This record gives sequence, C-alpha cells and structure tokens, in this order.
Amino acid sequence: MLRDEVISELERFKKYVVTQSRANLTRGNKNVSKKLYNSINGDVFVSKTLKSLGIYFEMEEHGSYQDQGVKGKKSSAKAPNSPYRFGTGTGKKGGLTEGIRNWVKARRFQFRDKNGKFMSYEQTARLIIPSVYNKGIKPSYFFTKPFEKGFQKLPDDIVERYGLVIDKLIKQNLKWVML
Repeated sequence: MLRDEVISELERFKKYVVTQSRANLTRGNKNVSKKLYNSINGDVFVSKTLKSLGIYFEMEEHGSYQDQGVKGKKSSAKAPNSPYRFGTGTGKKGGLTEGIRNWVKARRFQFRDKNGKFMSYEQTARLIIPSVYNKGIKPSYFFTKPFEKGFQKLPDDIVERYGLVIDKLIKQNLKWVML
C-alpha cells in the first residue's frame, strides 16, 4: 500500500472515531458544557519510509473516566473492568466535587427538602457526591466503541503489514494526552 493510501485510510479512521465519539456524547446526554466534546481530537503520523505509524487521540481528562467508568470506593459493580478507582489518592484533589457541582448547576438539577423547598445546587451536589464516590461511575464507552468499530473497518493489509493489534492500540490510546 502506498504512503498516501495509508495516510488516507488512517485519516478516515481518525475522523470516524472523533465524529462518532462526539455523537455518542450527545446521544448519551453527556454533552452538557461541550468542553469534552470540543476537546476530542486526533492526529495521524506516518514516517516517510512507512516503517512506523501513529494515531493519537486527545481529550479532556474526565473523558477517560466517562469512557472507561470508575470503580467506587466501596463497590466496583458499576465499572468492574475500569482501570480507575475512587479513593486511591492519585486523582485531582476535589475533582469529583467540582465536577458534580458543575454538573448540577449546568443541568439546573435540585433536590427538594422535606418541606418541598428546593435545595441549593451546593446542597444537592453534597448529597450526590458520596453516592458517586462509593458506587462509582458506569462506563459509557463513547470513545472505545467507535475506536473498535473503526479499527475493524481498516483494510486488512494495513493491519497485517504494521502488525496492529486492537488491544495494544486501545491500551496505548487510553493513555490519552490529557488537556
């Protein structure tokens, strides 16, 4: 396969993954601020000699958590295969709290107190946070599914010639460049 043909196929793959990932966010009602949606991008690299190639995807950090899910501190039932877990001390301090607060405000979501009066966004967020922290976040695979499907559409000669293995590519691309 000629260099230009390889680049064309990989660009088509990249465009498909980016477009479908964005569409999945919108369909899954996970496109509140459009920040994640707008951050999804890709880049194709093919050396002049065709001895190496690369496909890189980037997005906001929380995109990885939305895609793969997060195991809860007390239960991993929602995301048993996720590489992420709440309570490990490796994540951004206060990231969940900030994320839930922003989500509650953007959705204009408020619980009511026992008298029927709306609680503040802050109070609503404080009630939601412990549940998410302990139970986790269910994976949406908004990125993984189009990646796998797009990979299957790549011509066999590209896959065979470069020894591309989908598991390896997914693992490499799950180490996204975090914006």
